[in-house]
Amino acid sequence: MNNWVIVIIYAIINFYGYTVMYSDKQKAKKNEWRISERQIWVTAILGGALGLTIGMFRFRHKTKHLSFRVLLPLLSIVTALIYLYILVMYV
Repeated sequence: MNNWVIVIIYAIINFYGYTVMYSDKQKAKKNEWRISERQIWVTAILGGALGLTIGMFRFRHKTKHLSFRVLLPLLSIVTALIYLYILVMYV
């Protein structure tokens, strides 16, 4: 598999994570039906933690939740290392 495929997959999942955080913030402002925390965590675990973390701080959304403030940045590091490992070892 080409290195660029892995990089593109990582970029797409993180862009999705960023837009999830933006969308949830907009829905919160309008008092609409929100994106579940479960969906946010699933996105993070699947590799979108970096995008979610950037979105969280950029939009000041979910920053009062200790679990998001602490675990999302840590998960960002872990998922980045996993993707890096895949790039180095299997591509």
